[in-house]
Amino acid sequence: MKPIYILNGPNLNRLGKREPEIYGTTTLAEVEAMCRDAAGERPVEFRQTNSEERLIEWVHEAIDEGDGIIINPAAFTFTSLALLDALKMFKGPIIEFHISNVHRRESIYHRSYVSMTATTVMAGLGAEGYPVAVRALERLIAKKAR
Repeated sequence: MKPIYILNGPNLNRLGKREPEIYGTTTLAEVEAMCRDAAGERPVEFRQTNSEERLIEWVHEAIDEGDGIIINPAAFTFTSLALLDALKMFKGPIIEFHISNVHRRESIYHRSYVSMTATTVMAGLGAEGYPVAVRALERLIAKKAR
């Protein structure tokens, strides 16, 4: 069984401390534990970086090694054509994930490059939405395998 990749972009290492009124108080370590629990026997590659280059390299790795991607690209969602180009090469399902409802925020957060290639978008469920995304990704992988 191939792993799922859960990739997190810039500043998400500050979850639990950064703007808790928007992002809540759940830490990234707690998010990782929730994701691993939701994945059950499925291997999980859970990663976070503040580097666009590293995030793209992990997408390349997922292209070769993974069954699906959950990606919270954070600010790169709205700025990175290079990330879009990398994700377009992935043949499995991709869930674009955001802790907050980006559509209720400032207009700068309303145009996602990642949405142009994502299978689906999940936003506004808080950090507790990550395990929901894991279960949804499992269903998308199973559907694709049929």
